[in-house]
Amino acid sequence: MKLTKDVVIIGAGAAGMMCAIEAGKRGRSVLLIDHATKLAEKIRISGGGRCNFTNLHTKPENFLSSNPHFCRSALARFTPQDFIALIEKHGISYHEKKLGQLFCDDSAQQIINMLREECDAAEVALQMHAKVESVSHVCVNDKIEKQFVIKTDHNTVISQSLVIATGGLSIPKIGASAFGYQVAEQFGLSAKPLRPALVGLTFAPQDLIAFVDISGVVIDAVASCNGASFRENILFTHRGLSGPAILQISSYWQPYEAIHINLLPQYNVVNLLSEHRRSAHLISSLLTQYLPKRFIQAWVKSLPTNAIKPMKQFNDNELQQMSQRLTNWQIIPSGTVGYKKAEVTQGGVDTSQLSSKTMEAKQVPGLYFIGEVVDVTGHLGGFNFQWAWSSGHAAGQYV
Repeated sequence: MKLTKDVVIIGAGAAGMMCAIEAGKRGRSVLLIDHATKLAEKIRISGGGRCNFTNLHTKPENFLSSNPHFCRSALARFTPQDFIALIEKHGISYHEKKLGQLFCDDSAQQIINMLREECDAAEVALQMHAKVESVSHVCVNDKIEKQFVIKTDHNTVISQSLVIATGGLSIPKIGASAFGYQVAEQFGLSAKPLRPALVGLTFAPQDLIAFVDISGVVIDAVASCNGASFRENILFTHRGLSGPAILQISSYWQPYEAIHINLLPQYNVVNLLSEHRRSAHLISSLLTQYLPKRFIQAWVKSLPTNAIKPMKQFNDNELQQMSQRLTNWQIIPSGTVGYKKAEVTQGGVDTSQLSSKTMEAKQVPGLYFIGEVVDVTGHLGGFNFQWAWSSGHAAGQYV
């Protein structure tokens, strides 16, 4: 069976559905194809099931890319306030959790239902549980202008425009694949190196031995690497470090580099230690007043033997050294926990080959890439969903 559509979008996630809605509103006939049996699984599991659907403080500086300016155009034309207006139109209640992060009061399924309703209103056709077997760009039916031919295990579809919204490699158990990058390569587009991002980091063997028994401990700290710093919680796991601060800094970390952690960001640590200069308490006893006891018991084992002594025995130089250890604790991770736990994929289709206005491939008219498959990666906290909405909306105006 052959179908003819104006637009075919492969990937029925956040970006793909937003693009379909906008194209359908323009009167374009749209087919949305996905290999999954259910719509938008990544939306469904996000934010602990409540979907952190945007961030009030979204700005280009919240995104990483080989071209940091690429995201500006799309973000300016469809803002968090625009998506909030859509949420409110559908009567979905929401709240700000922290730092501008907006979540549904009830369930992420509300976002999926909203997008499905908008697709239906725009007369978007859906083809779920469909495997794309091949994509080609050829002259069809004696026409001079090339069209896309998409063959699936259901049918063959001919379209003027093709949008790739298939996401990245993160969370393969819900269907993540390299399909989008393969299509880009097929049409001569390159991709920036791929790596897991917003992901937990694993301990090197010596650190694993020291800290494996404190899994579950949480510390409010500042994690820094390569000029970036984030103050949020750090969580010790049975394999290494996680929590918001670590997920954030993972996007900046490179193998063999150290993560720098300020364990007491709320204090002037030199002054804090000086206040206890006359105390008979050991440094370990003092620190348990400010940091979790289980962590301090593990952490002090890394200190030189001569540092485990009563506070009143510390001289000025030793206090400075202890302050440095507390404000610049260095951990060199052995790696990450991988795509199975990563929230997003960093890298992707090279933005230099795409129009920032339309998301169209400059050398392949009618071919568009949106969402996570593109080399634009947001910080933790709703920014990646906002990129999906914004990039999908941008392409939807032109496909």
